[in-house]
Amino acid sequence: MHFAAIGRVPGDPILGLIDAYNQDSNPNKFDLGVGVYKDPNGLTPILQSVKQAEQRLVDQQQTKTYIGGHGDSSFGALISQLVLGADSALLAAQRAGATQTPGGTGALRLAADFIAQCLPGRGIWLSDPTWPIHESIFAAAGLKVSHYPYVGSDNTLSVAAMLQALEQVPKGDVVLLHACCHNPTGFDLSQADWLQVLDVVRRRELLPLIDFAYQGFGDGLEADAWSTRLFARELPEVLITSSCSKNFGLYRERVGALIVCANDAEKLKDVRSQLAHVARNLWSNPPDHGAAVVAAILGDPQLKALWADEVEAMRSRIAQLRAGLVEALAPFGLAEHFAHINEQRGMFSYTGLTAEQVQLLREKHSVYMVGSGRANMAGVDGTRLNLLAKAIAQVCTD
Repeated sequence: MHFAAIGRVPGDPILGLIDAYNQDSNPNKFDLGVGVYKDPNGLTPILQSVKQAEQRLVDQQQTKTYIGGHGDSSFGALISQLVLGADSALLAAQRAGATQTPGGTGALRLAADFIAQCLPGRGIWLSDPTWPIHESIFAAAGLKVSHYPYVGSDNTLSVAAMLQALEQVPKGDVVLLHACCHNPTGFDLSQADWLQVLDVVRRRELLPLIDFAYQGFGDGLEADAWSTRLFARELPEVLITSSCSKNFGLYRERVGALIVCANDAEKLKDVRSQLAHVARNLWSNPPDHGAAVVAAILGDPQLKALWADEVEAMRSRIAQLRAGLVEALAPFGLAEHFAHINEQRGMFSYTGLTAEQVQLLREKHSVYMVGSGRANMAGVDGTRLNLLAKAIAQVCTD
């Protein structure tokens, strides 16, 4: 019996919320758990720009052969422009290049294995809290994982504590930074904060790994790229992971990229050769369809304009839901207590609700969210804000 000693691993707690939500018969239930965008009808839509690009591929694509270790070259060039800017000096100098990956998660794993194999002995520092998968991906690659403070027990951004901790990070270590729409808290650094972080990273000779999973969902496609472009412009070496899951709605197509910024064009070639070698042992070739869709959209001015409008509509709707929920809490005297929800950015909010309150919301009101109090604001039904506010008020006063 080869498998006799193998035990069962608990399921992912966030994905487990899907089953619990689906089995709940309450017609007034709320799904604020899993991090996917939902429209006013509660659906995760296929963007019209994506539909049109897919039809174009059906009509024009002539092969399904391999696309190479670095993926679709058109996708790589266009996603690099989207992240770094069409007028990026790094791209002009051939100091930056993208390797296509299966989603943003794949980009993180490629970065993790690259660091482990090519930069041995380097530890990685994650924000506390951070996306739970960050923890397991880097640990699985054999990296020493440490943490710097980000949001404290009072549910406020702790910039001073963050900077103080980064000052103690060993020289040469890697520090993972969320470009915007911090997951899971929704608290983002200001431009002034970013400049202070840049100063510490430069002086401590740290290698920044910028996780850019939500471009367009914070303050807009260009505004959200400000910190990433700042670091790429001011530092000789930067790693950036980009995801097309949220802003293109291509969740199941698994489209992402690891963008490397190197000191010069020749060193970039060295690094990319290593990335292709690492990728070969992870997935050999990345999947094509989603990347081809993104390339078709970004490479066509009309499709790109349509897509940008759709991203802005999603961003605007999430912002309106944030403001609407805080307003709906006002009659219960809780608007000030939850004012931070309207100040946060992106899909997620660290609401400040305790694990006990989250459990009560689920048991008594069929409101499903992660035990940490993280809520997916894109899952809020805008027509039932008063009902959600009433449920929150009740668990806060019980």
